[in-house]
Amino acid sequence: MKIGIVCYPTFGGSGVVATELGLELSRKGHEVHFITYSQPVRLELLGANVHFHEVHVPNYPLFHYQPYELALSSKIVDMVKAHQIDVLHVHYAIPHAYAGYMAKKMLHEEGIELPIVTTLHGTDITLVGSHPFYKTAVTFSINKSDAVTSVSQSLKDDTQRLFSTNKEITVIPNFIDLEKHKPSVKNCQRDVLAEPHERVITHVSNFRTVKRIPDVIHIFDAIQKEIPSKLMMIGEGPEREKAEQLCTHLNIEDKVVFLGNTNEVNKILCFSDLFLLPSQTESFGLSALEAMASGVPVVSSNTGGLPEVNINKVSGFLSAVGDVKSMSQNAIQILKNTNDLEAFKKGARSTAAKFDIHQIVPAYEEVYKTALKNCISI
Repeated sequence: MKIGIVCYPTFGGSGVVATELGLELSRKGHEVHFITYSQPVRLELLGANVHFHEVHVPNYPLFHYQPYELALSSKIVDMVKAHQIDVLHVHYAIPHAYAGYMAKKMLHEEGIELPIVTTLHGTDITLVGSHPFYKTAVTFSINKSDAVTSVSQSLKDDTQRLFSTNKEITVIPNFIDLEKHKPSVKNCQRDVLAEPHERVITHVSNFRTVKRIPDVIHIFDAIQKEIPSKLMMIGEGPEREKAEQLCTHLNIEDKVVFLGNTNEVNKILCFSDLFLLPSQTESFGLSALEAMASGVPVVSSNTGGLPEVNINKVSGFLSAVGDVKSMSQNAIQILKNTNDLEAFKKGARSTAAKFDIHQIVPAYEEVYKTALKNCISI
């Protein structure tokens, strides 16, 4: 198949999943075309089966906000015609599914039927999509898709609760390439960031309010009072400065390392002992899965799709949102005893194995085949 993929090309979970999906599809012999405004951060290699098409948005003084959806839909039309793309897979309902439908409409006028598969990732439904300004457009985009998937059962339930949808939603969880997360002691330069006797705790996110960054800091503060530890904070976002200030206030700034955005997350996870994710909400929890694939237990909130990923008392612990005391106690329980820590690391790896990319991607291939067979003619 020739598959077009529309996604955000950033460090966010949806962009990572879309890129890894496209690369795996290309390895299976499909021709993949990424259509977005810049090359996805994890799209390291272009080749015979992997192509990138940049969406240019002209800067017209007439527009207060430049019309990305218009430029995107036009680019989709051009690329479908130029490369005979069979199916379009859009990640995020808005603006991508909306732009995809407009492209589908334009192509129909030329006698070309383009099946659209829409994957719902989270904030396009629970945050942005449920806003009254966008709710009608999101509902329309979902209902006009030829196939719809969501990354967790929790997100599917939220979608059906918040929107008047008439489409069947197939749950296809996010995935991990276990081969990329195999522990490699030879390359783990742990001594660069921590002493041998210290435990290493890690957090990865976009540092938005929903990630509850202060909770991460307070949980670590409680840990380091009991167990010698270092905290690795990976990512960038609006809450970073406040987090640094909080570390100074708690007098732990020498024990917390802010690493910003990095492509070496796997290397950092390979010497981590615990992963913290106390989010207000998570549609899935891809960062937690990546940690688990590296053998890192997870202490997280029990919101959204996280209980589908982090299995309580197996791969880590779940607590109520905002329950810093419980999360701190659970973290200390995992870390204080080496045998317990090793058992949780083993549980994390075995749980992550259920989300291996080679088990998940065939489900997307089946969805593509169904969409091609049942393509809605406008």
